[in-house]
Amino acid sequence: MPANKYALIRYRTINRCLTNDGRPFPSKEDLRSSCEEALYGSDGDRISISTIEKDLNAMRNDGGLGYYAPIVYHRDERGYYYEEKGYSIENLTLNDEELDAIRFAARTLVQYRNVPIFSQFDQAIGKIDDRLRLAPNMDTNALESIVQFEDAPATRGSENLPPLLAGIRKKRRLWIAHQKFQSKEAIDYLIEPYLLREYRNRWYLIAWSDEKGQYRTFGLDRIAEVRITDESFVPRTDFDADEFFIHSFGISKIADHPRDVRIRCNKLQYEYLLSQPVHSSQSLHPIKTDIYELRLHVLLTFELVQFLLGLGPVVEVVEPTELRKMMHDSLKESLKLYS
Repeated sequence: MPANKYALIRYRTINRCLTNDGRPFPSKEDLRSSCEEALYGSDGDRISISTIEKDLNAMRNDGGLGYYAPIVYHRDERGYYYEEKGYSIENLTLNDEELDAIRFAARTLVQYRNVPIFSQFDQAIGKIDDRLRLAPNMDTNALESIVQFEDAPATRGSENLPPLLAGIRKKRRLWIAHQKFQSKEAIDYLIEPYLLREYRNRWYLIAWSDEKGQYRTFGLDRIAEVRITDESFVPRTDFDADEFFIHSFGISKIADHPRDVRIRCNKLQYEYLLSQPVHSSQSLHPIKTDIYELRLHVLLTFELVQFLLGLGPVVEVVEPTELRKMMHDSLKESLKLYS
């Protein structure tokens, strides 16, 4: 008997928990809580432990699902895991009907890749289009031996996406426990969530903190716990998701005004920057033979310095003076390591 859509959602949620390296060996209660959150958020029906037990049994033994998941219980860790390393129910062969559905959905997405509202997904849609062109029958087994696509590594914190998204949509205040990398203990925050943003394969939450009197950015990989409260909030009128990061280079939003940045580079770097712009404010200008200038209007953030350092000796910051000093100080500290 085919599983209903709620069961399929629970199976995918259980699979996500079992493949999450950040929180290995989830217990039945962990799986139950995650499935409940995925289906109902903070409201609605509860899922019983017996339902999770039936789901685990079905995933292991129901051939009608198209797989036999190698789920086992680890007595020492008191939780579940896949006995086969790297296993996921997402890495499965699809039937003809499912393949047709994926092809149709992908072709539909490609048609709209240049529509402004979808512009933020252009790169992802482009990858789907590339895969379809190279393997129209979706048979990637032979393809992967001659073409390698870049895969984003699984990052800790993605399990926090559902409750955070629910808090944003329902305009509910959240209680979170956030622990910085250099801190030994987590700090509790009561926040109003506004935006989830991905940067370099990491997710971040932008939220208002009454206690701090400002918007704060929280890395999801550093959020140890999330709880949706019953307390709703009225969205602030000074927050605009489209404008909030318009001058940021990366994820940092500092209390400063954007600067006109001029950076000189050679012809080769010019070609790279021309083919893949690094910011919406970017413009490129020829100065003289083999010397070009990259111009940006951005905040002078940590991410900007890290990007420029990554380009090495082929670039030179011309202005502003503050950015030249930031580059100089960082390079000076790096040089000490090789003295």
